[in-house]
Amino acid sequence: MSVVRLVIEYDGTQYVGWQIQPNGLAVQQVVEDALARICGVRHRLVSSGRTDAGVHARGMVAHFVTDKLLPMRAYRDGVNRHLPADIAVRDAALACDDFHARYSARSKWYRYSIYRAAVRSPMACRFSWQVRGRLDVQAMREAAELFVGRHDFSAFRASGCAARTTVRELFSVDLVKEDPLLQVDVRGEGFLRNMVRIMVGTLVEVGLGSRSPCEIEDMLSAGGRDRAGVTAPPQGLCLMAVDYAGQDVFPGQKCLDMSGTFR
Repeated sequence: MSVVRLVIEYDGTQYVGWQIQPNGLAVQQVVEDALARICGVRHRLVSSGRTDAGVHARGMVAHFVTDKLLPMRAYRDGVNRHLPADIAVRDAALACDDFHARYSARSKWYRYSIYRAAVRSPMACRFSWQVRGRLDVQAMREAAELFVGRHDFSAFRASGCAARTTVRELFSVDLVKEDPLLQVDVRGEGFLRNMVRIMVGTLVEVGLGSRSPCEIEDMLSAGGRDRAGVTAPPQGLCLMAVDYAGQDVFPGQKCLDMSGTFR
């Protein structure tokens, strides 16, 4: 049995999220269907996490186990031939036997894009949240720093979140100005449901002057969802990358590269 790791990019606009659900078409289902056309059998993909309806990904990682290994180019180029234009396998590689897309992950990087302009942009609206008011970016940065570290993020999770613990560690929360966009880059060990979107909604309220940066500490200590800000809309959020500290494909192991030969 072999473990194959895929890195998948997708525009989540038309999907109910990554995970297969009864109420609509999911990215996972579309990729599994395409993979089945190449392999002749259906494989269940195990992902590094979930993305909600309308959320995008540049670096969603998933793996599957197979007893009939094909060249890696089949899992990338071959699968891509059967995928719609808004989904693509960016990379395929043979992973170590104990690799797990979710449990082997060390950290994740999410980016939220805020479009700062008075006039809407038909090009940007699919991948950003338009905020018309003037944002105090320095105040937002001061607030963002208070998220960094290990905290109880109960106030920053959606109702229905099934996580057993609400304590998470964030390594950095950076605001990058790329006018007319303001990018919020969040890196951490893991995230609760809607956590990044609620953080961003709260930061925007700080930027608009309806909250002060110091209120973040009170939200983290109080833990009630009603204390935090609004949930930012899904289209601005993108899973950029998942870090495995070099343990996704192990050196010295024979594996098939993109040319279809062993290395």
